[in-house]
Amino acid sequence: MSLSNLNRRRFIKTSLGFSAALFLNIPATAEILRKPSAKKLPRWRGFNLLEKFNGANNQPFQEADFQMMADWGFDFARLPMSYHCWARPDNWLQLNESVLQEVDQAVAYGDKHKVHVNLNLHRIPGYCVNPPAEPLNLWQDEKALDAAAFHWQHLAKRYKGISNKKVSFDLINEPANVAEADYVRVVTRLVEAIRAADPKRLIIADGMQYGTKPVFSLVPLKVGQSTRGYGPFQLTHYKASWAAGSDTWPVPAWPYQQGANNIWDKARLKNETYAPWKKLAGQGAGVHVGEWGAYNKTPHAVALAWMKDNLEIYKENGWGWSLWNLRGAFGVLDSARADVTYEDYQGHQLDRQMLDLLRAY
Repeated sequence: MSLSNLNRRRFIKTSLGFSAALFLNIPATAEILRKPSAKKLPRWRGFNLLEKFNGANNQPFQEADFQMMADWGFDFARLPMSYHCWARPDNWLQLNESVLQEVDQAVAYGDKHKVHVNLNLHRIPGYCVNPPAEPLNLWQDEKALDAAAFHWQHLAKRYKGISNKKVSFDLINEPANVAEADYVRVVTRLVEAIRAADPKRLIIADGMQYGTKPVFSLVPLKVGQSTRGYGPFQLTHYKASWAAGSDTWPVPAWPYQQGANNIWDKARLKNETYAPWKKLAGQGAGVHVGEWGAYNKTPHAVALAWMKDNLEIYKENGWGWSLWNLRGAFGVLDSARADVTYEDYQGHQLDRQMLDLLRAY
């Protein structure tokens, strides 16, 4: 069952030691105070936090992450979550309240530290971009769509009344191998379920083709859209174990050359990768880069040069972003790169060069 507003506030007050009034009314930075809208998303900047990325590694979110992000000047945390953390694929409708309270806790941490929390279903009933496959297909089976709508409506009820300055929803992570008409139909159903419970909630939809293609037919739904910054893939996923053949790719440089007349550089990123998203923004949909980054086997200097060009494009277009990830192989903490001299920082290994680059944009 959904927590009532009263019970949710009581939980937050008890578990975190600050009042419900504080939870709902902490002053925010000037950027967060600007009213977010689907037409124009704030230039939120931050990181993905992976405590509930999959059901096999289901952990509470860590307040220290929110504190560090705030201390560094960031204001956005994307939480890519698997519904397996609080429900089973063979019993979609029975929710584990104690796990959902850990999501409540993350929302509270965000509010306490002035970090916007973006809730994303990385695994939703009927679909996940990563294995294993779901028992039913979200794009084809009404039962899966019913379950997906149920989960999003539950979250909408749970966080109703909390400002869009503090919480937003990102519906489905990286839809792939789906026709646009089917994707729009599914997104429409989920949006309707959310707005039936909370008509004002800010909703974001990922682009198609793994988040890389803007969906102009979603503009009438008045949702923002989330893109990706993982191109060229042979640079960002060099020697990534889950990317087939990546161990045979040449060591990447930036600009990246894939042949005599096939070169990736900043101009190509701007004109090919991001120009369609700029066009989408011009048609009335706010854009945010929900994930981006380079794996730890990409040479550090190459990763930083590539990141700088992406960051310049994002800033020029007025887009926010969230790096994948904060702690881990793509991140600024504990990334285990062989070519970085790390700084000891609050029990972590900090990539100071990468952090300074991110803070500059």
